Amino acid sequence: MRVDLFDFELPDELIALRPAFPRERARLLVVDPKGAVELRDRHVADLPDQLRAGDIIVLNDTRVIPARLLGRRVRGDASARVEILLHKRLAADRWRAFARPAKRLAPGDRIVFGEASESIVCELQHLMATVESEPKDGEVDLAFDFHGPILDEAIERFGHMPLPPYIAQRRADDAQDRTDYQTVYARDSGAVAAPTAGLHLDADLLDRIRARRVEIATLTLHVGPGTFLPVKAKDTSAHRMHAEWGRIDAPTAEAINAARQKGGRVIAIGTTTLRLLESAASPDGKVLPFSDETAIFIIPGFRFKVTDVLMSNFHLPRSTLFMLVSAFAGLETMRRAYAHAIAERYRFYSYGDASLLFRAD
Repeated sequence: MRVDLFDFELPDELIALRPAFPRERARLLVVDPKGAVELRDRHVADLPDQLRAGDIIVLNDTRVIPARLLGRRVRGDASARVEILLHKRLAADRWRAFARPAKRLAPGDRIVFGEASESIVCELQHLMATVESEPKDGEVDLAFDFHGPILDEAIERFGHMPLPPYIAQRRADDAQDRTDYQTVYARDSGAVAAPTAGLHLDADLLDRIRARRVEIATLTLHVGPGTFLPVKAKDTSAHRMHAEWGRIDAPTAEAINAARQKGGRVIAIGTTTLRLLESAASPDGKVLPFSDETAIFIIPGFRFKVTDVLMSNFHLPRSTLFMLVSAFAGLETMRRAYAHAIAERYRFYSYGDASLLFRAD
């Protein structure tokens, strides 16, 4: 498909730089292609009213790590500042990362993160890594001096939350982002971007959902940086998706299948959840246990096997995520929905408002 079919103009002032507080005060645009009213303006607090007993909500419990590291490349007596975005763990002590500017790096270079301080009685005063590979498309492989849990602790200490570019270009990250850019149910560390639809849910809202006799299940998909990237190709056939690792355990798969057999709907909280559900689906729509990478690319024409309802934020133009929601609810429907959201001053992107999409035929 032509990528320009998924383009639209968005005023800069509608890009949210902070989330709504409390979380459930964010607005929710209900989009039902088959309903008597296609578009309805609600709030996230109204989500339980859109559900019914027997439904099952599926959450992505990935935890965002502070994967953005600011350091100094050291080569003899020369040094240069570099920024590193970790995105794929290769071993206990090794990560694949995007580097900026990558042209400053070469195999054997040392990178130092953090500054020594006499006031800190701690072994983790510095984090150091060695460049192992020639930069390619901005990527390098790094071998750290620490490994395992000690390396994880060092990344937590020296790293910054990897806010998406459209926020990071407008303000620096701060301590509040450590809470705001994490779901309340985050558990399994590994994501370098948040499953942003889930940012709207808090413990009280989840309790009210359970009170409706709606089951809640979790899976894990470690969201990668490719989620923010617009498609640069002119046609979707020329686009390559970044692979992301995910897992659905047997009890979760069984719970989803049981709910569907009883007539319940599967509500995916976020495009990452939907992508993993559809990756794990058999041809007849049964969810199977899954532990692997997925690079599934969903565009209009895709046949959904599992997901009935999708909660999602508002996405970038020409992005794979806008293509996905257009496949789910229909391209023309989503064009109308986004035009309505812009006219009604909904807040866009990771810290913005949300939509609740019902699947088109």
